[in-house]
Amino acid sequence: MEQQNSFIEVIKKHIEQGNVVLPVFNSAAMKVQQELVKKEPDTRVLENVIVTDQSLSSLVLQMANSSFYKGLVEVKTVRAAIVRLGMREVGRISLLVASKNQFRSGNNRLNLVMRKLWQHSVGCALGARWLTKRCKLDNLESHSFFAGLFHDVGKLLVLMVVEQLRKKDPKFPITDALLMEAMTSLHETQGYYLMKLWNMPESYCVVARDHHKDHYDEANELLMLVRIANMMCNKVGIGLRKDPTLMVSVLEETHHFNLTEIDLAEMEIVFEDTAVLTR
Repeated sequence: MEQQNSFIEVIKKHIEQGNVVLPVFNSAAMKVQQELVKKEPDTRVLENVIVTDQSLSSLVLQMANSSFYKGLVEVKTVRAAIVRLGMREVGRISLLVASKNQFRSGNNRLNLVMRKLWQHSVGCALGARWLTKRCKLDNLESHSFFAGLFHDVGKLLVLMVVEQLRKKDPKFPITDALLMEAMTSLHETQGYYLMKLWNMPESYCVVARDHHKDHYDEANELLMLVRIANMMCNKVGIGLRKDPTLMVSVLEETHHFNLTEIDLAEMEIVFEDTAVLTR
């Protein structure tokens, strides 16, 4: 435990001293998000944002033609993807592929953890959005997707700090146990810190900070949606952990939305389907 505490303190001190090179949120993805949360998003604005970023448009088309979304005819343009999938769905895909680029490392161990973390983030985003549709919370659909996608961004920050420390000192320890301990201990406060630096809406910052807390704002439905999706991810094994014994049905959040066992069973199937997007 002494080694773990020391490891955590080194990471925390490195962040507090301002030594860490922070991840920068993709500007195109930010513009997409800003357009999506409007009551009446403009298709032309969304298309222009995506097509002016070659890397983003290429990945959007690749994902739109994946087995998860694929139709009978191959999609070859962003406009065609918008027609087939809808403006909001293409916007969400854009956020997914833009965020994926941040979950990468030159260190093999860190890269594996980041990949699993991204899989979990995608699962949570799609799960939270599915819940908004099931619960008919249309006003929260885009918000829940984004909040779910970045609820664990504090873990990404911790991993990036470890990578930077390792570059300075090749002997800096990296083990799965130490990484998990550091991410678990620091990711909520550091996630809130990073989201604030990105000038994200306070509601998203709160989700990053409070998604594990025993005592939370029970009037915050956005937070509760992400908490349910997060636990379901952990139950079915999307991400860094798998615990089939988790009882999602007994959560206060589940009761708040009147979710039935049938709802939760359908949700598990949805989660299994999302794995296609993260291969």
